Parts: sequence; C-alpha cells; structure tokens
Amino acid sequence: MKIFTNALVVVILFSFGSQRLLADDVALRTGDQVSIRLAGVPAEDGAQVSGIYTVDGAGNINLPYLGKIHASDLKQAEVQSSIENAYKSSGIYTTPIITLSVQFDRLVDVEGDVRAPQRVRYTPDLTLLGAIAATGGFTDYADESKVSILRGGKRIFVNVKKVRKSTESDPGLQPGDKVSVPRSFW
Repeated sequence: MKIFTNALVVVILFSFGSQRLLADDVALRTGDQVSIRLAGVPAEDGAQVSGIYTVDGAGNINLPYLGKIHASDLKQAEVQSSIENAYKSSGIYTTPIITLSVQFDRLVDVEGDVRAPQRVRYTPDLTLLGAIAATGGFTDYADESKVSILRGGKRIFVNVKKVRKSTESDPGLQPGDKVSVPRSFW
C-alpha cells in the first residue's frame, strides 16, 4: 500500500508540474498582472524596473526608461524577449535578462448538474470533458446533450454524449469560459 501511495504522489506532483509548464504558453490579455524581474544590470536599475505591472486596456505594459511595451495576445516568452530587445536596441542596457510571470490563476467556471460545481484552474490542454471530470462528473439528473459553454457573450451548445464517442471533437476551453450543465427533464 505504501508503494502505491508514493507512486500516486509522484504522479500527482508530475501532473501539476507539467500543467505549470503548459500555462507559460498562455497569451497575456488586458487586466493580467505580471511580475517582471530585471537582472544583468546595476542593482539600483534592476530594483527600479522589477515589480508588478498590469496589462492596460490598450494591451501594453508601461516600463521605466522604455514606456509602453505591447503585451496583449503575446506569450510570456515573447513579452520577455520584446522587453529585453527594447532595452538593448534603445542602448539603455547591453545584457538585460527579463523574467516575467503571470500573478494569478486563470479559471473556468463549471456550474449546474455536476457533482461538485466549482472553478477549475485553466491549462492550455483543458477540454470540456476534462473540466467536467475535475468537478466529479455529471450528476444522475444531468442533461449531457445540452451542455453549454459561455465565451465572450456567445453561448455554444455541446452534446457530450456525442463527444464521448469521438474525443477529437472535445472542445478546448479558454480562461474565463463558463460551462453550464442543465438538469434533464425526463
């Protein structure tokens, strides 16, 4: 039993670690808070630039010495590279090293006739079936043929019974999606 428990812990830790790596592939968006650390420069300059920034309504981050740098719809690595290149090309620093990370979890809401309605942490590989499984699955009274995904004011209906027959049609979810599982009227 102890070997099984240890193996289970390793699998769980590995799963969370791989999700963390995939989360770095998510594009930034307006309102995201990011932590920026500047290294490879004098300590005073690094301290002045390093901090928490918010992506503004125009999709930019306003940085000392540079001004606005576009960040919305770019992945974390792309923004890091963009900031480093801007400091280099403007002649401010010759070898800046930027580290950028998103400061909060992105979530998908799952409500209705699932066993444990809740917010599910978003990862780029999260699908509708994955989000429903994370909430414990459907209740006995759920209408699996009329599950809806609300995204950006538009509602998409999915027949999960058909999706289970061909998991290739399992729709991917995005941060901020709201999955709603109605009750069956049988």
